[in-house]
Amino acid sequence: MASVSARPHQATTMAAANVPVPGEVSPLTKMHSGPIRFKMWWLLTTVCLIQMFGNTFCLFGKKPVNPEANMNISQMISYWGYPHEMHEVITADGYILPLYRIPHGKNDANRLVQKPVVYLQHGLLVTASNWILNPPDKSLGFLLADAGYDVWLGNSRGNRWSRKHLYLETNSKEFWAFSFDEMVKYDLPATIDFIVKNTGEKKIYYVGHSQGTLIAFAAFATNPQLAEKIKINFALAPAATLTYTTSILRLFASIHPTLFKILFGEKEFLPHTNMNKIIGQDVCNHAVIGTICNNLLTLVSGYNPKNLNENRLDVYLTKIPAGTSVQNILHYSQVINKGTFQAYDWGNSFLNILHHNQPTPPLYHVEDMKVPTAIWSGGRDILADPIDVKNLEGKISNLIYHKKIPSYNHLDFVLGLDVYDQIYTEIITMMNESQ
Repeated sequence: MASVSARPHQATTMAAANVPVPGEVSPLTKMHSGPIRFKMWWLLTTVCLIQMFGNTFCLFGKKPVNPEANMNISQMISYWGYPHEMHEVITADGYILPLYRIPHGKNDANRLVQKPVVYLQHGLLVTASNWILNPPDKSLGFLLADAGYDVWLGNSRGNRWSRKHLYLETNSKEFWAFSFDEMVKYDLPATIDFIVKNTGEKKIYYVGHSQGTLIAFAAFATNPQLAEKIKINFALAPAATLTYTTSILRLFASIHPTLFKILFGEKEFLPHTNMNKIIGQDVCNHAVIGTICNNLLTLVSGYNPKNLNENRLDVYLTKIPAGTSVQNILHYSQVINKGTFQAYDWGNSFLNILHHNQPTPPLYHVEDMKVPTAIWSGGRDILADPIDVKNLEGKISNLIYHKKIPSYNHLDFVLGLDVYDQIYTEIITMMNESQ
């Protein structure tokens, strides 16, 4: 059962302790305190076994594939009967970002009336589809549209749908020479400015998940003109520092950058490939194996398998992962190892001066962000760890609400079976009350 640390529009000082729900401690959860290399060994071994048995036996009963598993974002929106538009945002450094709009609800009689605007920003290694992966009653993109909002779904550079540039080739090292710094400096301002210009609204609502919260904290703290365009910042599984993360990201952070580039190259990291479809629709789309795949996800997000709809694993795993840059993962590694929320360290004073105009990377000061902010955090989130969230909470100068959900892992905020009751209904209520 969720514990609320403050009523809407009131700040809170509630400690975000990592308290497990009684009776639901799994072996996977206990593994989180063990060596990170054992986690990766266990993950790879299990994936191999799953694929071997999944391809060999038909005893597990393959499930029908959900139609959305093979759809793009426009098709997914249309499939559920919602109107949509697709726009392209061009950043100041030339990246072309697809931006999707659901201008009104499915059965909106007042569709021509100007509606309040909300922008949804996805997290790491995913796309705008994360907000519509479930049916309309459990997907925030659809719920907001039906609640009377003009909904915009953005994409960060380098994901499956954001692989175009005005003059750089996608397979060039130059195209992939970015981290979340560029999302902060270029992607978010270009996207929000585009929405404001095209809707005529002076202020919009912002909802971010994971990396979507991280780039918002940095952008709103360093760009006051951008921050003035945000009415309320809603942060789900908020991240800034990642000092206490025990997710697979910590394994990557333990690899020296030179070795990391040898292993993964210097371009794209975990791109969307045909393997997504094989794992999502052929391997994990079986009754028994699906449960194993569900538990594997706990190594990335935290333990709460009962809150994931295994009948839609084919949709989730066909879309995720969706790619980012190797440099972005190296930036996260720096955040983990240094325990600071700061710009990318290019490795020496000369390069840092070239990119940052100073010999060391500048810090992102969350306390400089004045936007009213509401956050929802999870007690079992092993990426946005409760201790990191507690430290972040103390730096948010205009915190209006914090709800901690003890059972929630990192994915529950967008995919959880009970996410409407736990979070989405509160977001809609707070938006309605602020009109």
